[in-house]
Amino acid sequence: MAFPTRSQPLSNGSFARELLHKHVAKLVELQAPVSEGKGTEPLHQMRVTMRRLRTTLLQFEPALQLPPAINDQRLAKWVRHLGMARDLDVLRERLEDGFLPQLPQAEVKALRPVIKQLRRERQLAYGHVVEVLQSRSYLEGLAQLQGWLKQPEFSRLGEQPIREWLLEWQGPSLASLFLHPGWQVSSAAGEVEVLHELRRQIKQARYRLENLSELAGGHTVPWIGRFKQGQELLGEFNDLQVLQRAISDQVPGRLEQALPQLEWLLVQHQRHCWEQWRELVIEVLPTRQRRRLWQALSSRSLTCSPWNWVKVGLRRAAARFG
Repeated sequence: MAFPTRSQPLSNGSFARELLHKHVAKLVELQAPVSEGKGTEPLHQMRVTMRRLRTTLLQFEPALQLPPAINDQRLAKWVRHLGMARDLDVLRERLEDGFLPQLPQAEVKALRPVIKQLRRERQLAYGHVVEVLQSRSYLEGLAQLQGWLKQPEFSRLGEQPIREWLLEWQGPSLASLFLHPGWQVSSAAGEVEVLHELRRQIKQARYRLENLSELAGGHTVPWIGRFKQGQELLGEFNDLQVLQRAISDQVPGRLEQALPQLEWLLVQHQRHCWEQWRELVIEVLPTRQRRRLWQALSSRSLTCSPWNWVKVGLRRAAARFG
């Protein structure tokens, strides 16, 4: 990639291509560790990388002319299969590493069938992951994307300078995010799906902001941190609810009678997560805070100098060959 100059600024398409190259390289690197079942961390990294790849393709789709095999429906399927196995890893680790050491021996013994079932379900889900990674659909899609990265094709928008479109690449997702009804929920009771969808949108907004962070300077860093915190709090709250339901389905009687210490811990952790989430909402939602984020994006889109694009190119080159 040629370094941008005053006569050749960094284009929308070139910028997106570099992001996609990074994600694809990471997927290729993780292919063997995940397929060989080398621990839970490679699977976690692959799931995150696949989500980032999907978000980047959706974000910059108007700037790119991609092969037909690269479409959101296919990527969603890949993410879904990776997610099932990873979610089971999270539940099992939270139960075994987080709660079991705090329980009396009688409750630990009563939970052994639950842990066994979680492990069995995870093994089945992992089998589906391996099938996907070895499938013709996945391999052909990955090969087509690698081929496109070598000879990328851009739309007319993709040829235009990204510094003139910085706000548009993020703006629509932020507008819809802050209008989501999940921010207004004061009690989690009966709002599981609403909060789950809000968490998904927060995650996408965070990934989109991170994609643009090199161009926006440090102005968006606090918001990336807030979105990450919100995503994690809602994710932990959901995991605790899912774990509570999974255990309740496998123990006789009411959970608070069969496993009183565990039930108390689950309730306390959920309450703590919810309180932290509501504190974050109070911090994030006021008009003055939202305006600061818009100003950070809009001002950087107009004031970044050509030298900044040169520095971006130099940093990427150094990372690639360093």
